[in-house]
Amino acid sequence: MVDTSKVRNKVSQTLDSALQPVQEMGWQPKVYALGGLIGLALGLLTAYFYVRSVEEQQGAFARPQAPTAGDTVKLGLSLMGVIRSITEWAAR
Repeated sequence: MVDTSKVRNKVSQTLDSALQPVQEMGWQPKVYALGGLIGLALGLLTAYFYVRSVEEQQGAFARPQAPTAGDTVKLGLSLMGVIRSITEWAAR
């Protein structure tokens, strides 16, 4: 029979040693990592919804039209607004 307390202690020690560098990190690397993960997740989700929308509108094998310059400018301004809102959190 396996002694669960020994296994639990070993798992706890392994996790502690694996998480030690993360626990010793300052707040800046954690913010970068979290921001990168959120950006990655939002980018993948956005691409998924874009592909799904094109398939629903034009069919599974259709190629979407390239965005116009106006669409690109609108998107850029929207993203700048979101970025500005996030950076203003630091002023609170």
